[in-house]
Amino acid sequence: MKRKEFLKCIGGGSLALTLTPNLLLAEQFDILKKESAHKLTILHTNDQHSRIEPFADSFKSNPNQGGFARRASLIKKIRSEEKNVLLLDSGDIFQGTPYFNFFGGELEFKLMSMMQYDASTMGNHDFDNGLEGFLKVLPNAKFPFICSNYDFKNTILDGKTESYKIFNKNGIKVGIFAVGIELNGLVGKKNYGETVYHDPIEIAQHYSDFLRSEKKCDLIICLSHIGFDYKDDPKKISDKHLAAKTSGIDLILGGHTHTFLPEPLSFQNKNGKNVIVNQVGWAGILLGRLDFYFDKNKNVKNISWNNQLIDENIISLT
Repeated sequence: MKRKEFLKCIGGGSLALTLTPNLLLAEQFDILKKESAHKLTILHTNDQHSRIEPFADSFKSNPNQGGFARRASLIKKIRSEEKNVLLLDSGDIFQGTPYFNFFGGELEFKLMSMMQYDASTMGNHDFDNGLEGFLKVLPNAKFPFICSNYDFKNTILDGKTESYKIFNKNGIKVGIFAVGIELNGLVGKKNYGETVYHDPIEIAQHYSDFLRSEKKCDLIICLSHIGFDYKDDPKKISDKHLAAKTSGIDLILGGHTHTFLPEPLSFQNKNGKNVIVNQVGWAGILLGRLDFYFDKNKNVKNISWNNQLIDENIISLT
């Protein structure tokens, strides 16, 4: 897929980005990079669904695509080239292949830990073995689960997840929170127990304000497992609503609807500032990448992207 650039539009200090034409010369891009004092590379996945191995050559839609080993090789290569990398996931790690049926998510967590994921959130299928099943394999995840609108205080997951996380990458403070979909009617009650669901719009606004104003974060990311869009139910809360009805979020990394966005999209928030939304389908077929370039004052000057296909062109570690 071709690489495109986002340029910052001046907008009261908030991140306001517009997609530039695909005509920006390489020389111009190099100049912008040199002018940026800091660079942050964000890699992300969603809806992996226990797809450890690539799809078979005979698979109609995505033959010989995906695979954890290939993704690990690509991530290792990117880390060898970039100093500041965040690797994130937007949920539904579980369910979809016999690996989950046999190992209950232990293998997925171990492999993601080997890839050094920085954080993930929980999707609805991550409740498929109940809270007990998730807790049983959780020690294998050497990264935090961020769940901002699920309240686990009356469950065995109380204290096992985080409501937000702040990463400091070469002086750039990145605040991350996460919102998940309503479990009632989608997940069996016995699987989520006394978990309390809170409105994702309200929670998103709360943590956006908190991370920006109180914690002085330079970039706010929302890991979302509420879905990109619902054409058959346009009033259902989605990433589009999340972007439009809040302020302060810079980037929404989505999941749940298995949406292969051809490119990251930009939506206006309630204050007229732009919010980037990206989602990379499912099954680890793509690795999402966004490179943020900051100036010495920690203002974003440029963003480039590349949703990279994971296929046989990537040499795996095995």
